[in-house]
Amino acid sequence: MCAPRAAKGPLKMTYVVAEPCVKCKYTDCVDVCPVDCFYEGENFLAIHPDECIDCGACVPECPTEAIFSEDELPDKWSEYLELNAKLCENWPNIDAKKDAMDDADEWKDVEEKREHLSDAPFAG
Repeated sequence: MCAPRAAKGPLKMTYVVAEPCVKCKYTDCVDVCPVDCFYEGENFLAIHPDECIDCGACVPECPTEAIFSEDELPDKWSEYLELNAKLCENWPNIDAKKDAMDDADEWKDVEEKREHLSDAPFAG
């Protein structure tokens, strides 16, 4: 088990959106989040680590299996822990399900999509 990240106050785990979400952005996970801790970029979703309550409701809802608890995040996607926190600072909050990206089904099973992740916020 990995050690949790350093934080002020009590240690808290979070969930992390990883690479399988890139260019898909299914929002089934957003629909079940009780605290609205998801943020929306142009082609990716992120979870705000200070808002996530570690309930795990989002995990089974993700069609791309892109959401992991911080301590179960695969090493190959470890950068996504920091990326989620960073991207949430500039992206709008999303609190309701929306349609996935038009070509989401084509990207769903593609691996190594990091180079396609846009840090631009969703522009509506």
